[in-house]
Amino acid sequence: MPDILVVQNSRSGGPGRVGDWLAEAGLALDVVLAHEGAPLPARLGHDAMIMLGGGYLPGDDDRAPWLRDARRLVGQALAEGVPLLGICLGGQMIAEVAGGEVRGAYGAPENGSLPVTIRPEAAADPLFHGLPPVVPAIEHHKDAVVRLPAGAVHLAETERCPYQAFRVGERAWGVQFHPEVLPARVREWRAEGFDPDEVYARAVADEPVSTPVWRRVTGRFARLVVERAAATRAGSRPAGSPAVLVPRPS
Repeated sequence: MPDILVVQNSRSGGPGRVGDWLAEAGLALDVVLAHEGAPLPARLGHDAMIMLGGGYLPGDDDRAPWLRDARRLVGQALAEGVPLLGICLGGQMIAEVAGGEVRGAYGAPENGSLPVTIRPEAAADPLFHGLPPVVPAIEHHKDAVVRLPAGAVHLAETERCPYQAFRVGERAWGVQFHPEVLPARVREWRAEGFDPDEVYARAVADEPVSTPVWRRVTGRFARLVVERAAATRAGSRPAGSPAVLVPRPS
């Protein structure tokens, strides 16, 4: 059974329904509670990795000392072409490790379910191809990617935050939004300038539209992991570019 290392960076930031969908697809999840002090592996020996969100910047080592090891694993996944999905903080980490730029408290914050525009570049992407032009997605951030790494493919955007989804190399995706979150989780969030009842009601209204799309995207990621794991176990080289050169993570 292919396995996925899932790095959890906050108490409430678990894999949620994305984890459920991956398990339904036959993948085993190895969830490491890094925020509780659980050690990250010295090397990534899993078939794939998911880096979840959290209230940090990718380089906030003083507040979250495990992030140094998390960046190292992201760098290994990028260099070796291991399937990788980064959500919110995780997506920002992919961008930064690969040579992009992230800024704290940049621009206008986003909170709740918002329309995400799928860009034309997504038409050829393994995960984002064929999606509706606009898909609701749940947001909860004030930090943002402000510059993509060289060669990254820009896949989705919102009015307030341009870099909502992108791909680095052949098998690494970063998203700023939260495909793993259900509306009930939104009730736990508080953000200045947003009415919690209004934010929750909008998320509930959008769920019938958003859920099938993000489940489809997750299923595509799962198939990619299964296919690459099978090829690796058979001793053959997976199709496509095997790696992307990235700066050494600090």
